[in-house]
Amino acid sequence: MARSMLVISRQAPWSGLAAREALDIALAGGAFELPLALLLLDDGVFQLSAGQRPESLEQKDLSANLKALPLFGIETIHVARDSLVQRGLDIDSLGHPIELIEESRLGDFIARFDHVVTL
Repeated sequence: MARSMLVISRQAPWSGLAAREALDIALAGGAFELPLALLLLDDGVFQLSAGQRPESLEQKDLSANLKALPLFGIETIHVARDSLVQRGLDIDSLGHPIELIEESRLGDFIARFDHVVTL
């Protein structure tokens, strides 16, 4: 049986390479049919914001990577509810299917996976 992996992305898409690297790991794991999930915490939730203009910061747009996740077996992006609320993001305005996880359940959720990668 394949070992499961959780990729946790905590960085905003404009704060460096960590957000892109987290998505790349998720896509690569999905290409090898590894059971995995993606969890956005803290500033990582900004990856779901619509209307980003990464070119103004000489960054690449991550929205195509997010849209490709279902092709690699990741149907839902898991998101910490508190992270969305603290950053003033409206759940209804996000352009991707998400599953909200309450802060009190994060530990149980993370414990379900054999390997955890945090970026």
